[in-house]
Amino acid sequence: MNDDFTKLPDNLPQPDDDGKSDHLLGIIIPSIIITSTKGEMDLSKINTQYMVLYFFPMMFNPEKTLPSGWDDIPGARGCTPQNITINDHLDDLQKYDAKICGISTQPIDELTELSSLRKLSQPLISDSSLKFQEKLQMPTFHVENKTMYKRLTLIVKDSRIVKVFYPVFPPNKHIFEILEWFENNSKNQ
Repeated sequence: MNDDFTKLPDNLPQPDDDGKSDHLLGIIIPSIIITSTKGEMDLSKINTQYMVLYFFPMMFNPEKTLPSGWDDIPGARGCTPQNITINDHLDDLQKYDAKICGISTQPIDELTELSSLRKLSQPLISDSSLKFQEKLQMPTFHVENKTMYKRLTLIVKDSRIVKVFYPVFPPNKHIFEILEWFENNSKNQ
């Protein structure tokens, strides 16, 4: 087993497109006040040309053990490498006037601690009350009595979802898919 949670182990199961994100394209992001590692935010009122919202199950907390069978759940493993690679490419996103935020159902105290530990600059949002799931019917899965988001990315312009990436795999390379989309589409939006 690979115990370095900043890297992905080989042979992880790839998630399938189960169609649970098909309804999201074109939807307006609702006004939801939500807690992030940078304070309270309303994602419908962010002043930027593009908002990139990436949903992930949970970052590894070195003080806790992973749920049993975590590596066998398609798309579950890889939140820490995903967050690190996104952080490494924040300047590339700024070229497109794009702000990026990660969203998880992890409690805000854990996200704050992990953001500090990993030296992440992008806001991480705790949606432990599942407000986005309730308003937008986001894809989720359940493990050990917890509801977690499946890995998915939304690109938002003028509060409207203009691109959905789902499923996302491998998560540590997903930032390059996002940047490629901006390179090919930002002038056409």
